[in-house]
Amino acid sequence: MQNPQSIAARGICVIIPTYNNAGTIADVVTRALKECRDVIVVCDGCTDGTVSILESLDPKPVILDLKENGGKGKALKAGFRYALGHGFAYAVTLDGDGQHFPEDIPVLVEAGRKHPGALIVGERSDLDSMQRSAGSRFANRLSNFWFAVQTLHILKDTQTGYRLYPLNKLRGLSLLTSRYEAELELLVFAAWHGVKLVSAPVRVYYPEPEDRVSHFRPGRDFARISLLTTVLCLLSLVYALPLAIFRVVWAALKTLLPLLFFIVASVFVATPFALVYMNIGKKTEKKKETIHRMIRKICSFTLYKVGLPGVEYSMSNPHGETFGKPAVIICNHQSHLDLLPMLSLTDKLVILTADWVWNDPFYGYIIRQADFLPASSGIDAIMPRLRALAEKGYSIAVCPEGTRSRDCSIGRFHQGAFKIARELSLDILPAVLYGSGHALPKHGRYLRSWPMTLELDRRISPQEMSRHGETLKERASYMRDYYRQRYAEIADRMEQNV
Repeated sequence: MQNPQSIAARGICVIIPTYNNAGTIADVVTRALKECRDVIVVCDGCTDGTVSILESLDPKPVILDLKENGGKGKALKAGFRYALGHGFAYAVTLDGDGQHFPEDIPVLVEAGRKHPGALIVGERSDLDSMQRSAGSRFANRLSNFWFAVQTLHILKDTQTGYRLYPLNKLRGLSLLTSRYEAELELLVFAAWHGVKLVSAPVRVYYPEPEDRVSHFRPGRDFARISLLTTVLCLLSLVYALPLAIFRVVWAALKTLLPLLFFIVASVFVATPFALVYMNIGKKTEKKKETIHRMIRKICSFTLYKVGLPGVEYSMSNPHGETFGKPAVIICNHQSHLDLLPMLSLTDKLVILTADWVWNDPFYGYIIRQADFLPASSGIDAIMPRLRALAEKGYSIAVCPEGTRSRDCSIGRFHQGAFKIARELSLDILPAVLYGSGHALPKHGRYLRSWPMTLELDRRISPQEMSRHGETLKERASYMRDYYRQRYAEIADRMEQNV
């Protein structure tokens, strides 16, 4: 799972709103601090010595002491604003009454790692088997039903306070109601604004009825929930529905614009130019260099000038790579977008492609003229051509996974890239790509707003690579582990801003 250091690296804090939980708060906070070093306790007008208890703890959490009791919504709002003001990207919320297990914080964090930018809802296990009041059971079922009506999303536990919030995607804070129904309101606004909602199983503890501390007021609070439900149902028609339509239209437009540019550039500019240029006179090496230069310029212009709407692209080259010496460039594979940053790196580059890319009607002719080769031909069959290209100074780019990752995880590395490097005595140059699989996922139809970056790492010489394994399988396994670590580091950094 996670440890406090890795949780901190992702910009995650824990927010615990509390009102007169003196009997449980010390235990809850102490256990939470073992899971996350940044714990914020919002004392909502406590009158039972809670603040003094918190002050005596070592280590001590951040204490926000609200002098008057304003309700859970107000306490959450204060905690969120403090977290945002201090640079946190995510916040885990849990209650101070001891019903939530702080040891389950890593469960929410791990779900957040798998679904970056999502709001993770802690679904309380075995809730129906717990000894609860009839009012509590009814409130949860009613909340789940109306949430589905208002958002067209189904969640089994909309009343849970155990959640991981992406702070930059919180909506409706200025409208947030002050009492405990605010948590439902946060879910509704998140769904309306397209935030992904993911459930993760967490444990729950219900003490004996006589030992419970509850601030629920059946008559008054049911009335507040009913009023809120009515307002949200009206807003779902006049606000959420138009917003959803706009979001779909905008997603389609921002996908079509760069695609249209790329098709026009390929079909009406690059391909006709290549057909004429390569078939008038002899096919010389200089002509092929011109084709390579044109490919790089089109891809660079698309990335840096035209841009991908909502996708902020960056490239990092901390070791000053110049591509003056050929190498086998390996890159993880996530999306159709991966070719753009790869082809923008250098003129002296050939890529091993899938068959459909090699035969593509838009740009297949161009990449064939640029000596890109289909990986399906087999490494042994194309090795003589690869050797000749390397001798001319061309680097060879390979995606060792062979196919796009469905969930952006690093898949199994095939051995082909490492065989090429060994046979041709070339360096391995790791290029770690982040974000393309979130911006345009495998089987995705629309471009999403997401940062994308390509980071070039230090070259690995044949001698150094031999120390990581004598067999190709060992080298492929080592590099997969390397990519898993590097990708996690980049994701931790980048996902603080999504």
